[in-house]
Amino acid sequence: MDELEKIRAKKMKEFFQKQNNVQAIVEAGDNNFNEEVLQRSNKTPVVVDFWSPLCLPCTRLGPVLEKLANDHKGGFVLAKINVDLNPRISHVFSVSSIPSVKMFKNGVVVSEFVGALGELSVQQWLNTNLNGQNERGD
Repeated sequence: MDELEKIRAKKMKEFFQKQNNVQAIVEAGDNNFNEEVLQRSNKTPVVVDFWSPLCLPCTRLGPVLEKLANDHKGGFVLAKINVDLNPRISHVFSVSSIPSVKMFKNGVVVSEFVGALGELSVQQWLNTNLNGQNERGD
């Protein structure tokens, strides 16, 4: 019984840490990209959504990514970057078409796509890349 209590206590601690420490969606940009994306991706995959409020496909894809980030409950962090307000970081990552989505792990881009995919396609892309099946093979 003592061993079961230890396991239960450990699992409860992990659960509450995850609930308290995981922010599913963050705003990132030129000033905080290193902390919000590169450093964070060393612990949790970060999906970066390069978007603009004037881009119709972006306004369709954004809510899909946000829903999936919340549904995954800490499986990845979604970082939203408005390209109109953050031209430097958009240039660094050669964002020429939006929406542009890039997944970072350990500080590097491991996969990406451009365009407004549907929820099923985005979920399949996430499944492939979150499960480690794709380390830059797109």
